[in-house]
Amino acid sequence: MSTSTSLPTYVPGHGLLAGKRVLVTAAAGTGIGFQAAKRCLEEGATVVISDKHERRCAESAAELGVVGIPCDVTVEADVRALIDGAVSALGGIDVFINNAGLGGEVPIVDMTDDQWNLVLDVTLNGTFRCMRAEMQHLYATGGGVIVNNASVLGWRAQEGQAHYAAAKAGVMALTRCAALEAAAHDVRINAVAPSLAMHPFLAKATTEETLAELTQREAFGRAAEPWEVANVMVFLASDYSSYMTGEIVSVSSQRA
Repeated sequence: MSTSTSLPTYVPGHGLLAGKRVLVTAAAGTGIGFQAAKRCLEEGATVVISDKHERRCAESAAELGVVGIPCDVTVEADVRALIDGAVSALGGIDVFINNAGLGGEVPIVDMTDDQWNLVLDVTLNGTFRCMRAEMQHLYATGGGVIVNNASVLGWRAQEGQAHYAAAKAGVMALTRCAALEAAAHDVRINAVAPSLAMHPFLAKATTEETLAELTQREAFGRAAEPWEVANVMVFLASDYSSYMTGEIVSVSSQRA
């Protein structure tokens, strides 16, 4: 099978989110969250970002020229303060992008309760805490959009990823159930499921051997650029996806 490892051409903004107010969680650094915030800005939105790491959050906010609010999604009071702070900064919120998640590589037989619980608490419970507060806000203000970050591991298996895969499968199920509840309130809720998007945080959490193997499975012979995943988030956040809710969109160059 032939592959192409050349990088794609960066897509300029087309005003897909003109006038929209967006909050992105876990947006510090160089990963998908940062690129989601950047792409939203380029599509005409006003943006607030958050991250657990205060210094990185402040640095990323300064780079983007937006407000940054520290938030640990495992702490309910932090989540509530984030929503209140973002609403105050933007005058309201139309789109929420829930990107916070935590992975790792540990075989089940070696995994401790603490390792399991931490990944589930950040990745699944954290998404739930954010969505609960976000849905309450959107119900009260007349509608909007929530976009979650899942993973193709919610569908398929990978050694050493049981905690992360279980959490992301939970995010998928949570997305589908919440979408049914929210439809009557004019709130749409969808998720992306990336296969492999390369950034420094992933490189730290995964061995070089595993990354090389995963890259070989991709039809293009390369990992996705984080902004390629962010582009699909922007689509789901925009009016172009107006008839989509409860959907999990695979962002992958291989079958999910």
